[in-house]
Amino acid sequence: MEEKARLTILIDPQKKKAFEELCASQDVTSSQVVRMLIRQYLEKHGVRQGPVEVRKGRAR
Repeated sequence: MEEKARLTILIDPQKKKAFEELCASQDVTSSQVVRMLIRQYLEKHGVRQGPVEVRKGRAR
């Protein structure tokens, strides 16, 4: 199974409600839409979407 990470964001309560209602009306979850938006943003900026390389030690 693929490892998952949690992303916590702060959002205006009215926007959250409107977003959740719109997602529900389209039979998708808010998490599905956020994952889609993140994939699109990464693709737009040419970021490879494979496994992230973790480097040990200090960055220079």
